[in-house]
Amino acid sequence: MRTPGFAGPGWGALAILLASVLWGTTGTAASFAPEVGSLAIGAAAMGIGGLLQAGIAARPIAAFRSALTRGRPVLALGAVAVAVYPLAFYSSMRLAGVAIGTVVSLGSAPLASAVIERIADKRPFTVRWAFGAALGLGGALLLCLAGPAHAAPGMESPGWTPGLGICLGLLAGLSYAAYSWAAHRLITTGIPSAAAMGAVFGAGGMLLMPVLAVTGAPLVASWQNLAVGAYMAAVPMFIGYVLFGWGLARVTASTATTLTLSEIVVAAILAVVVVGERLAPVAWTGAALITGSLFVLTLPAPGRRREEQAGDGGTHLPEAAARR
Repeated sequence: MRTPGFAGPGWGALAILLASVLWGTTGTAASFAPEVGSLAIGAAAMGIGGLLQAGIAARPIAAFRSALTRGRPVLALGAVAVAVYPLAFYSSMRLAGVAIGTVVSLGSAPLASAVIERIADKRPFTVRWAFGAALGLGGALLLCLAGPAHAAPGMESPGWTPGLGICLGLLAGLSYAAYSWAAHRLITTGIPSAAAMGAVFGAGGMLLMPVLAVTGAPLVASWQNLAVGAYMAAVPMFIGYVLFGWGLARVTASTATTLTLSEIVVAAILAVVVVGERLAPVAWTGAALITGSLFVLTLPAPGRRREEQAGDGGTHLPEAAARR
């Protein structure tokens, strides 16, 4: 029997918001296992989480196996990008801090997406994109020039290198954009989103298993490390995706994209309150510029919003669905 009270857009928005909050906790959660390398954390979170996603999508993947085989080059590109993303993302946060690593990684993704679409799909740049790019690049420059005022606990060693962390954040943004584009390309060929996303993330998870095998010993060295790894894979990566997928079917694409911006806010607040990061004012200015560019690049124009409201409710949103 259907329960109308849980089928409305309000509940869908709440599910997406909760998923974004869970995603925003990943950097802070990783800080509770400082002796575990960022490669191991990333491989455990995205690798195991990706395999779990493939597991729940096993039936649609099997049903569209032939179509996925025909799209093998795109699937391979997406899988490699899925494998690169967490290694770069968590390394960025370990080197530059949770706040800066998250802002740079997520803020640069829309810029990278536009570049990929320009090259692969011949989609022209827009004035809006140029404005957003200028904000984002300006913010990244300020972050590079500022550096941290105080390193977070566990990051006081010579490994605290914000410049390298910012570069890895840009690589994370590029890889995020690449696997989002790959998933979108597969979906446009008629493959259901569940099969496309499950195949891309499952293949990427398989690529991360050797990395986990080589670097993952510290994860089982203590119960705390094991708990961090289990939380990263099961809660943000698996439960977060389940909540997001459920909510995405009930709200418009513009609503979903706007709500996921809360991930940056959650990550920044937790970095300061829980992790203990302290950034110089100019660094916060740079982070604000990058966040502003993300709003400019992701919030839909009025015309696009009206089209979504008149359309199918934005149930096909691979770019937003392809999250951590």
